[in-house]
Amino acid sequence: MKRTAILSFCLALSSAVAAHAQPTMIKKFDDWGVYSYSREGRTVCYLLTVPKTAQPAGVDHGRNFFVIGKAPGKLTAYEPQAIMGYDLKPGSRGQIQIGDRTFAMFAKGKSAWVLEESKESDVIEAMRSGSDMTIAVVSNRGTQTSYTYSLSGVTAALKQMSQCK
Repeated sequence: MKRTAILSFCLALSSAVAAHAQPTMIKKFDDWGVYSYSREGRTVCYLLTVPKTAQPAGVDHGRNFFVIGKAPGKLTAYEPQAIMGYDLKPGSRGQIQIGDRTFAMFAKGKSAWVLEESKESDVIEAMRSGSDMTIAVVSNRGTQTSYTYSLSGVTAALKQMSQCK
């Protein structure tokens, strides 16, 4: 069920891009933007940020994002997702590091999600109280990569997104 919801959100986001549904920025909060687009008569909202740093240096990382969408059919549940500019190693595990908290991720295609659905709310709570977050993943070529994202503005952006209908 969880994987279906995640893939559904990803397909909706990629369908919007493929169908040229132009996302509109609702508002920017420091390093986080709240965006929306229309899909089948519904408004879909999400948060997006880009990394402040990328490792290793000298490697083409492509365009990388961290996105938080609303879980389908749930008003207060969020689905955090890392979207990379390259394919991730199939079956590999990544991790999210926020302060002294670490969360496992699973990879599929160019994306990585929190491994345990029950930990998604813990990730969001850690993001609300943290100052930065590091995502570590393995590329399809076996390169260990990491990205550091600022968490400045994420709490206000989540509040704004909760009002999106």
